[in-house]
Amino acid sequence: MSAGAVIPGATLRGTPVRDGASEGRWAHTYAALDLGTNNCRLLVARPTRGGFRVIDSFSRIVRLGQGVASSGRLAEPAMERALSALKVCAGKMNRRQVTVSRSVATEACRKAVNGREFLDRVAAETGLTLDIIEPAEEARLAAVGCTPLMDRGCSHALVFDIGGGSTEVMWLRLCGEGAQPNLLAWTSVPWGVVTLAEAYGGRDISNAIYGAMVARIEAELWPFEEARQLRREMAAVKAQMLGTSGTVTTLAALKLDLPRYDRRQVDGVDLEAGDLADVSRRLSAMSYDERTLHPCIGRGRADLVIAGCAIFDAIFHIWPSPRIRVADRGVRDGMLFHLMDQADAGLFSTVS
Repeated sequence: MSAGAVIPGATLRGTPVRDGASEGRWAHTYAALDLGTNNCRLLVARPTRGGFRVIDSFSRIVRLGQGVASSGRLAEPAMERALSALKVCAGKMNRRQVTVSRSVATEACRKAVNGREFLDRVAAETGLTLDIIEPAEEARLAAVGCTPLMDRGCSHALVFDIGGGSTEVMWLRLCGEGAQPNLLAWTSVPWGVVTLAEAYGGRDISNAIYGAMVARIEAELWPFEEARQLRREMAAVKAQMLGTSGTVTTLAALKLDLPRYDRRQVDGVDLEAGDLADVSRRLSAMSYDERTLHPCIGRGRADLVIAGCAIFDAIFHIWPSPRIRVADRGVRDGMLFHLMDQADAGLFSTVS
C-alpha cells in the first residue's frame, strides 16, 4: 500500500519482516533511490542501533540530464539509460524484500517538460514510483544524510552538495549528540557538473575557460552570501565545512593517492582545504585522456570532473575554510533516516 496520504513519497511494500524485533524501524527493510541528473543510486538497508547497515547498493552514471539545458526535454537515449538502471534497482529491491522505500528524482526531471511523463513510463515499466522533489527538500535530505559526520564540537556547519544539474549550499546549526541539525539557510543554483560542462566544455579546458566557469558559479552564489553574510558568521563561530558529491570524493581519493576509489577510506576523512585546492588545480591541468586513464576518475567522469573542480573552487573562494570533511553520502542517507523515524512513529504499521 502507498502511505502517500500521510508521508508523501514513502511506500510500504509487501509485509514487514519478522526476524527478531518487529516494532517500529526494526520491522522493515528499507530502500532509498535517487535518480539525479548524472547518476542513478540505490541504497538498501537494515536498521542498527547507530543508524543503518547497507545490505545492497547500486550506482550507475546514466546522464539523464544530457541536453536538457539546451532542449528543455529528456532525450530518448538518456531515458533508456535511466530505465535500464532503474530496472536493476527494482530487481534488487524485490530480491532484498524491501518493505519500506522512497524513490526521488531531482534537477533533470524538475527542468524537463517531459519529466513527469518519463516518470509515468518508469512506473509502468519498473513498478517504481518516483517523486520529483524541490531543491529545498533535496538540500534538507542531503544535510540530514551527512548528520553522522558532523562535528559536535562545532556550533555550525556549511555543507555543500555539487550535483549533476544543481548545487546546494546549506548553513546549519548543530544540535546535541544524535539530534538532527537545524537548517538555518540554504540556496540552490541550477548549475552542476553536467550543466556546466555542457555550457563550457568538458574535455580540453583552457585556463581562461576554467576561470569563466568559476566566475559564473561565484556570480550565482554571491547573492546568498550577501544576504546571509556567512563569511562573517563563519569567522565568529566554530564552523565545520563538509562537502558531499562525486567531485569532492574524487578530489579526496586523488589527495590520498588511492590506486582505486575506496569509500571506506574517503567517507568521513578530514583534509586540508588547501590540499584539495592544489589537487583541483592539478586535475584541471590534466588532458582528457589522462583523466580517463586515472582509476579514480575513468571515462564516465572524465568530461565532468573539471566542471566540478570549478564549482568547488568557487565555493571556497566565497567561503574559505582551513579544513573540509568529505562525505560519500547524502540524499539517499537522508531518506533512510527519515523513513526509519517515520516507522518508529507507527506510520508504516498497517499492511494491506
